[in-house]
Amino acid sequence: MGHSHSHSHDHGHAGHVHAAPPTGGKFSAAFAIGIGLNLAFVAAETAGGLWANSSALLSDAGHNLSDVLSLALAWGAAWLAGQPATGRYTFGYRGATIQAALLNAALLYGALGFILWETIDHLRHPAPVNGVAVMALAGAGILVNGFTAFLFHAGQKDDVNVRGAYLHMLTDALVSLGVVVGGAVTYFTHWTWLDPLLSLGLLVVIAVGSWGLLRDTIRLGLQAVPDGIDLEKVQQFLLSQPQVESLHDLHIWSMSSDGHDTALMAHLVRPGGADAAWLANLSAGLLREFHIHHSTVQVEDALLPEGCHSGCVAHA
Repeated sequence: MGHSHSHSHDHGHAGHVHAAPPTGGKFSAAFAIGIGLNLAFVAAETAGGLWANSSALLSDAGHNLSDVLSLALAWGAAWLAGQPATGRYTFGYRGATIQAALLNAALLYGALGFILWETIDHLRHPAPVNGVAVMALAGAGILVNGFTAFLFHAGQKDDVNVRGAYLHMLTDALVSLGVVVGGAVTYFTHWTWLDPLLSLGLLVVIAVGSWGLLRDTIRLGLQAVPDGIDLEKVQQFLLSQPQVESLHDLHIWSMSSDGHDTALMAHLVRPGGADAAWLANLSAGLLREFHIHHSTVQVEDALLPEGCHSGCVAHA
């Protein structure tokens, strides 16, 4: 029986291939600009809300403060992911981005619940027409949140941590748009029911649009096989290696929120065991064929007495 850890380092250990650290750091400027803009906007909304005696503006300021928390959370996790591993946290802190994305998805749905509560309250007790100051500040909200969302647009497709920040900003831009449109129409028509009805429509759009973020984040948290990898094809690839008779305990999971930092663990039954060159060739093949950067393979002469714990697969 032999063990191989085909972990990594670009500086040439046989059989070792490592991914670059997560790229969340490249969005540092976007996070800093987004946090600065939103803090300034919260201050403006608070001042405007107190001046216009508008509970709507004050509650929106509170919600925008949650955006600052959301951005800070995503930025902190991206920074943490780039820190080196320590004695206790041997995988490093890449998993922090998954936890931050999950918390951000929860915050997003919490914010939607709060807006829904406010909307139902407005339907039951129609408020007087939105003031011009309210519409002006909500218009500024579209610009602030829309621009911040734009800063994250490039990275949101590949990284759920960045997507969490992106959707939070886009949500607020849409809510602000609803306030402006509803306020303007109500200003001229005096249909007080229109504003909360627009809010309900936006809530449905946002909840549906954010569902993918929540689903993908939960999958990452449960260490599911990443979307781009076909488990059966990996099994076939491993079984096709010279003299491999069967495999078991195959696990493939992503170590960070960008989905590119993929790890594999497997037990292969191969009479005679395996030498370093064979294992190096195997890990290079997994990287080339499936973009799996960290592979840990245990090679056994025969199936061990304790048998298969999971997923025992032999040649057909």
